[in-house]
Amino acid sequence: MTELPVQLDPARVPSPCYVVDTQALEKNLEVLSYVQQESGAKILLALKAFAMHALFPRIRRHLVGICASGPWEAQLGREEFCLDGHEVHTFSPAYSQQDMQVALRLSDHVVCNSWQQWQMLRELAQQNPEIAGQVDFGIRVNPEHSEGQVPLYDPCAPYSRLGITEGGLRRALKQDAAGLDGLSGLHFHTLCEQGADALQRTLVAVEERFADIIEGMQWLNLGGGHHITRPGYDLDL
Repeated sequence: MTELPVQLDPARVPSPCYVVDTQALEKNLEVLSYVQQESGAKILLALKAFAMHALFPRIRRHLVGICASGPWEAQLGREEFCLDGHEVHTFSPAYSQQDMQVALRLSDHVVCNSWQQWQMLRELAQQNPEIAGQVDFGIRVNPEHSEGQVPLYDPCAPYSRLGITEGGLRRALKQDAAGLDGLSGLHFHTLCEQGADALQRTLVAVEERFADIIEGMQWLNLGGGHHITRPGYDLDL
């Protein structure tokens, strides 16, 4: 069964087309605003999930910025969403040299997926200090804690290449004790349309493995997959 927006006559809608219930959208945005105000967290719009820029003026009244998965989304976010201090956060599992240059130019935050990627980006930033000086850098970590039900889509599954494990990070720091210099945050992404209880368990795993690293950081990006607007989501947790 398909739920139709209130007072929508489907016979009057051209086909094919996308129809957005702006009342439902506004209700969801109000929930997200509440969570931001009560928690102090920043909530970003992931453009790979929803990039209907006609609605950006409405959405940016509530959210602080966008998350881009590559240079084109970063450009869309910078040109169409990010006004009045809104932020562009870019993360990709892989960057070409050209992608990195675009990400540096368009982003406020750039997150690396691996230690090798961070070394490449750090070198590029050093070559472009006038750009890189405006960008915060982070690295994705793998807390090795699975909350997903399907191993194929589990970013913490064995042999996953999404983020660096604690062991990998410790080994890298043994070879380069100053390797964290220039990094201001950590990022993890382990959830998929899940509740606050799954986030709580994941945070415990992250703290167990990376507490000493987190102490030296300025921010922690909790990734996506938080089904905050779902009925029954524990907003107070």
